[in-house]
Amino acid sequence: MKRIISSLALFLFFFINVAFGQWQPDVLGDGFEYRIIEMPDDYEGAVSCALVRSLPENPTGKAVLYVHGFNDYFFQKEQAQEYNKHGYAFFAVDLRKYGRAYMEHQRRGNVRNLKEYYPDIDSCLSIIRRDYPEVVLAAHSTGGLIASVYAHDYRENLPVQGIVLNSPFLDMNFPKFKEGVGVPLVSFLGGVFPKAKISSGEDTFYAQSIHQYYGGEWEYDLEWKPAVSIPVSFGWTRAIYKGHKKVQKGLDIPCPILVMHSDKSVYGNEFSDDFKVGDAVLDVEDIHKYAAYLGNDVTIVTIDDGVHDLVLSRKDVRETVYNVIFSWLSEQNL
Repeated sequence: MKRIISSLALFLFFFINVAFGQWQPDVLGDGFEYRIIEMPDDYEGAVSCALVRSLPENPTGKAVLYVHGFNDYFFQKEQAQEYNKHGYAFFAVDLRKYGRAYMEHQRRGNVRNLKEYYPDIDSCLSIIRRDYPEVVLAAHSTGGLIASVYAHDYRENLPVQGIVLNSPFLDMNFPKFKEGVGVPLVSFLGGVFPKAKISSGEDTFYAQSIHQYYGGEWEYDLEWKPAVSIPVSFGWTRAIYKGHKKVQKGLDIPCPILVMHSDKSVYGNEFSDDFKVGDAVLDVEDIHKYAAYLGNDVTIVTIDDGVHDLVLSRKDVRETVYNVIFSWLSEQNL
């Protein structure tokens, strides 16, 4: 009986959010709007996510929901506008504890189980599917990992018709010993000491390759997406590690999947122009390898000179990215 009452309460909570939430002008301007979706409290207290939208002039009745990565939030206006040009209503979620949804009592990006994000995605899809029954799930980096395990877990009743992954985070990018011994150890300890912190590194090379402040092309909020990545916790490491292990055992996502990644990873102790033409965050060979584990209908495309977030690459590269996306969507009738 308690479980039934709890389920009814949760249903009522989400129904009120979906039915009565208000859209308001977004920080991106240009017709972008957002709404806050409140969630049940978690181990840090109050929780919400944020849904951003940009609607096309010539709608086709189709929509896309975009999920950002770690140390990130939605700011890629051009991506939304490209989808709009092709008739898609574009929606993006700022997951709990990120960007528009962040609250001062929270640790940015904190999570102990990737399933914590499922209600965020569920709520957004519930709002979208009231007007758009056909939805593509698009995701970048850690968002790609979240979207993948979500789609696998919902495979019996998947609420999306296709998935587009931009440099999905399918394995750690560490030396073998650290990946084979250090990460599993921290993951184990994360079950006991989830709040313990770990540095994510001190370099700003990725930010230097994309942000206008450093001479890059893009403007975004360095409070919401810091140049030095936010620290992670043992609990976060545990959640990611378990997600990776799930992917690497093989998923059974029933819909068609497009996976894109750069042609090379870049490394170095000093910033150079190499960071503008390669993935400075993940190992692209890992992405290519484990993408094939996602399901039975996976298309993998290598993008020459792409940066980690492929839609932030230089103009000719991202034009290739969009050509790949919309050609694939057309081929899949999505």
